[in-house]
Amino acid sequence: MRVSVFGLGYVGCVSAACLAGMGHEVIGVDVNQVKVDLVNDGKAPVVEERIGELIAEVVDTGALRATGDVREAVMESDMSLVCVGTPSEPNGSLCTTYLERVTEEIGAALAERGGRGGRHTVVFRSTMLPGTCTNLLVPILEKYVGGTAGVDFGVAVNPEFLREGTSVRDFFDPPKTVVGELDPASGDAVLALYDSLPGEVFRVPVATAEAIKYADNAFHGLKIGFANELGAVCQALGVDSHQVMDVFLADRKLNISSAYLRPGFAFGGSCLPKDLRSLVHAAQRADVSVPILAHVLPSNSAHLERAVELVERTGKRRVGLFGLSFKPGTDDLRESPLVELAERLFGKGYDLRIHDANVSLSRLLGANREYVETRLPHLAQLLADSVDEVLEHAEVCLVGTRDPAVLSALPHGGGPLLIDLIHLPDADTRRTEPGYMGLAW
Repeated sequence: MRVSVFGLGYVGCVSAACLAGMGHEVIGVDVNQVKVDLVNDGKAPVVEERIGELIAEVVDTGALRATGDVREAVMESDMSLVCVGTPSEPNGSLCTTYLERVTEEIGAALAERGGRGGRHTVVFRSTMLPGTCTNLLVPILEKYVGGTAGVDFGVAVNPEFLREGTSVRDFFDPPKTVVGELDPASGDAVLALYDSLPGEVFRVPVATAEAIKYADNAFHGLKIGFANELGAVCQALGVDSHQVMDVFLADRKLNISSAYLRPGFAFGGSCLPKDLRSLVHAAQRADVSVPILAHVLPSNSAHLERAVELVERTGKRRVGLFGLSFKPGTDDLRESPLVELAERLFGKGYDLRIHDANVSLSRLLGANREYVETRLPHLAQLLADSVDEVLEHAEVCLVGTRDPAVLSALPHGGGPLLIDLIHLPDADTRRTEPGYMGLAW
């Protein structure tokens, strides 16, 4: 394919060189004439493993050249890969100035190009927040081109997953390939670029592709911060942090896995809350600052509060709650977020009915009974014996259980409003129906 790559920084330079190495005809574009001259001389404008040799090779074969002329690049290519920077503004917001500018220039060149050479596809590889492409960049293109995105020209988002220092290796052996396609033809064009590369391919909506890069980078930062905080606490307590993490990382069932990484309701139970409190308290006593660990429980409380706010927004007063124990298949109510939710709703004066097939006041014993009598002393008058009793009472139902009896009884498109706390098995279908609200989806 004939590809123009806009921006010859790390991402653009590596993308241009690697695509040329795969046999594509690539034109690099940059406003910095020094970068353009370096590439045309077969030299890399960035310091990166293997990039110097690769650029020298592909420039020598004629597969890669550079220019500062946007019009020339667009006229002589079938696809434009936008790799310009999106730095932070002083207030932390995303700076889209360079994105907007290059989009305007590409749009103007496409207007002049017209239909010559077939449909051109504009692919945004720069990191940008969800909605940036559809709400900001596509309107710019349509204005300058005088046509419709997805019809007269293609648009896609193709985030990169390149680490500085190993970016050439990462390009040829990616963890995944993600294409946010405005239309199938746009997605097809992007995937043709990477036809010979390994790894799983994901064709998703444009906004999903934009969000994936942020999910990746936020989690990478969180992992590093978590390891460093835990290391500092271990050091203060006289423990070998690397030995601790070696054992931690050996657990592929829970720790290094997909476990706990699906959006759902708040956590609770007899272990997580108390152990987090103890660890943070130990850190404070040792004068070790652990802002990530210290904010896990407040974050959990904020997530629970989102459920309360959803109920408040409905304006309804009769509320049903399915589920009470902290974990399905048990009657353990200790620090259950559903108990906390019931307590908050009851305290705000909502007319509440609760059903949990595993929870019967007459069967609660020991710590469980003491916990309920302390935290929710009016539980007896709130418990309902059946699913139907709750549905008949409620104007709005919160679903916090996957009990088959509950799931089979939940109405579709009628009856009480449904607030889904757990991402129901049929959530993707229900979210298109009136009266359904997901907690974080």
